[in-house]
Amino acid sequence: MSSPIKTYEFVDQLDAHLSFDIKPMEDIYKANHGKLTEPHRHNFYTILLIKKAEGTHRIDFNEYALENNQVFFISPGQVHQIQEKQKSYGWVITFSRQFLEENNIDYCFIEDINLFTAYGEAPPLFLNPARQELLDRYSQQMYETQKSYIKFKSQAQGALVKLFLIACNNICSLDERNTQQLQAGATILKDFKNLVEDRFSEWHLVQQYAEALHVTPDHLNRTIKSLIGKTAKEYVQSRITIAAKRMLFFSEQTTKEIAYTLGFSEPSNFSNFFKKSTGMSPSVFKNNGNVGF
Repeated sequence: MSSPIKTYEFVDQLDAHLSFDIKPMEDIYKANHGKLTEPHRHNFYTILLIKKAEGTHRIDFNEYALENNQVFFISPGQVHQIQEKQKSYGWVITFSRQFLEENNIDYCFIEDINLFTAYGEAPPLFLNPARQELLDRYSQQMYETQKSYIKFKSQAQGALVKLFLIACNNICSLDERNTQQLQAGATILKDFKNLVEDRFSEWHLVQQYAEALHVTPDHLNRTIKSLIGKTAKEYVQSRITIAAKRMLFFSEQTTKEIAYTLGFSEPSNFSNFFKKSTGMSPSVFKNNGNVGF
């Protein structure tokens, strides 16, 4: 495996002061001379609005076809890599949490629109011509604003980003029944996600999260599944698995060290968990995981 750790550190140094940016995909292709980049991750949000493309896009070790009329959403920390068969056309929009704060876009808004997933499946939205045109128009306005010297430039960019995200949220809006369920379980879902992010390396059992949220494990499983399509148990296991994959791929820690870091009492328990989740042992993944990219 080539040195992914150096690649990751290099990318993060470049990202350190990024607030907002937008570039045509074809400009990035030209800058890279059409070469495949290493799998990497950023500390900002990334949106890919694709008008024309052919290839693959891998996000957190899941592969998606790169096609026309798509939009991808990549969260900070997610591992991704684009493999283009030819020059792609579209937009790459990037913004930081600081950009959101500076433009009074509450982090809860990002959570509520439910477009960015920090781990697990991250499939694209597919766009019809009218929706593609609308999002392309917002992107073109962002690009023109980026190059301008107008007053309140950042605020204009923030407003356009929010309009873009609202339009995308409307594309994948749920039916009335599911919307009512979402409203009823929204607090539990948010609190559960926050708890998982804080405690996944310590708490592996749904019962631990249920007790902290003052609900029964069955109620928590049903609520989470009705809102995101997977149970609380599956959600926790997915978070642990992705953390393990990232550590195996990007760090030089041993399997034993990773096992203890992720809260497993014995390395053998971690190995069994990982193999059940991925179909391969941690050592095989560490040595060959980059083949998946």
